Amino acid sequence: MPVVLLAGARAVDDPVFGVHALALAVLACSLADLAWFWAGRRYGYRVLKLLCRISLSPDSCVRQTEANYERRGVATLVIAKFVPGLATVAPPVAGALGLSLSSFLVYNGAGALLWSGTGLILGIVFHSQIDWLLDRLAELGGQALLLVVALVALYVAYRAWDRWRFGRSLRTARISVEDLYAMMSRGEAPLVLDVRTRTHRALDGRRIPGAQAVDLDDLERTLVGIPRDMSVVVYCACPNEASAVKVALLLRDRGIRGVRPLAGGIDAWAAAGLGLETATASLPGVD
Repeated sequence: MPVVLLAGARAVDDPVFGVHALALAVLACSLADLAWFWAGRRYGYRVLKLLCRISLSPDSCVRQTEANYERRGVATLVIAKFVPGLATVAPPVAGALGLSLSSFLVYNGAGALLWSGTGLILGIVFHSQIDWLLDRLAELGGQALLLVVALVALYVAYRAWDRWRFGRSLRTARISVEDLYAMMSRGEAPLVLDVRTRTHRALDGRRIPGAQAVDLDDLERTLVGIPRDMSVVVYCACPNEASAVKVALLLRDRGIRGVRPLAGGIDAWAAAGLGLETATASLPGVD
């Protein structure tokens, strides 16, 4: 976006430059998003797991993107670039869900045009302020570059520390797959909740035996039937169990004290060689 803003500021004196900049910005966005689209189509939910693993936001992971796609369907691609995080995850989600290439190019292209055009217009409107800022940075010289690098490094360090603190504070509250399997083998019958989004459940196609699929938008209806003294295990597919931890905390706030997130989620269960069931889910907005 900073580059597009600079292009808009220059377009005040050279309108043809603005047209070229808009075309190149849309082309660049489309090429990058197309690569993610094909990655999602080929590797499915494994791409989402990768994005979740490298994310600096452990509390959101890719859940928000999946939920947005479930609500708005392919129209998500039009607004994706205006929402932090959504721009990266929306193309592979669309590819993994089988969206046709033509539909992807049309909707994603419209989103790229809207985003790039907005940046150019803002650059034109605020060209005086942008010129002033460039002059100040030019006066600072190499110090300006060091300042920018330092600010980016501080931001990344803070998010990484926040992620580490989040995981450390909740590590002791988790239950291992071995303990959960032992509970099931003893006939204790804990309630197992699968809190992955419908998108993720559809892409994965597996679930822990007896698990009940739960959508966060419909969590209150699920709570009605859960006895307050019942053992509840919540799992997701995030590397840091972020979604499962959030749901576990919500359940505890509503009086269900015996609730714990499953360490490692469904992937840890599968890695331990324990049985899995086939799950089915339908999704809107897919060609």
